[in-house]
Amino acid sequence: MFITFEGIEGCGKSTQAKKLKEFLEQKNYSVLLTREPGGSKLGTTLRKILLSMENQDITKETELFLYLADRSQHVHTIIKPALKENKVVISDRYIDSTVVYQGYGRDIDPNVIHLLNELATNKLCPDLTILLDLPVEIGLKRALARNLNNKTAREEGRFEAESLEFHTKIREGYLTWAALNKDRIVVINGENSPEQVFQEILLALKNRLEI
Repeated sequence: MFITFEGIEGCGKSTQAKKLKEFLEQKNYSVLLTREPGGSKLGTTLRKILLSMENQDITKETELFLYLADRSQHVHTIIKPALKENKVVISDRYIDSTVVYQGYGRDIDPNVIHLLNELATNKLCPDLTILLDLPVEIGLKRALARNLNNKTAREEGRFEAESLEFHTKIREGYLTWAALNKDRIVVINGENSPEQVFQEILLALKNRLEI
């Protein structure tokens, strides 16, 4: 099974993805937890380029193709092999991030991005996507607080440094895209306590995986 987590900066998806991995392992599932960008060896280099505060001049088209390159390598060298081994794969961000950030956020046609995603992934789509939604102001406050206490996160803060208007477009884009993909994307209120959020994640997973 392939599960992805999505959401604006500071929504708590990384925390919940890790929590789900630990829970499923306790249920005797073999689990791979990965992320984008940076899930593959090549992706580690691309992540540094894409998220570095030093690269403020990346064009939106360059940004899009770098994410697609990261994703293609990630899918073919990490995700697909794990799925073939019957592992549960959990990815912190995947195709929907690019549709939303580069599509709704950077004003590149989301339908074009969807087609490019299909090419990059050979049409590998998640079985379930968890979208953690919360107000932009709360998410950014969390993300900036995290960055203050984490040198790596601070160095990877290019998107946190974007305007409030940009982040508002991202949140609205996620909700719009989720409404168009209701069979796959489950929206969960990220303002709730971490434990309450996790229980809702398990509820969304219940009919898709024996837990």
